[in-house]
Order: sequence, then C-alpha cells, then structure tokens
Amino acid sequence: MKIILPDKSCRDAGPGPVTVETLVRDLGFDPVGVIVARNGTLVTEDAVVENTDEVRIIRIAHGG
Repeated sequence: MKIILPDKSCRDAGPGPVTVETLVRDLGFDPVGVIVARNGTLVTEDAVVENTDEVRIIRIAHGG
C-alpha cells in the first residue's frame, strides 16, 4: 500500500490487510493525534486497509 505521511513524503508498507490503528502505531504516530484517509475517504481506526489502498495520514492541529 502507498502511505502519504503528514510531511507529504511517501512510503510503501508491508503486507496487509491491517487495521488503521495498527498501521498508524507501527509508523510511530499516536492514533489520537492523526486522522486517516483511505483512497480519499476518511476512515476510523478500526477500518482495515489492503495492499492496493492509498493511505494518507493527516496530523490534527490542536489549538484554541
């Protein structure tokens, strides 16, 4: 699967399927601090991503 990180760099991941939460943790991100889009659609952390998916990790900006 193709993974687009918050800094716009790309990475290929190993074999899937895998849950979004596991993928995010394996990449070193806190699942609470990011949202994930699979093939252009936002998904929850229990969604499953496959080898053919494009996954974009988007960092959440906190502030007030």
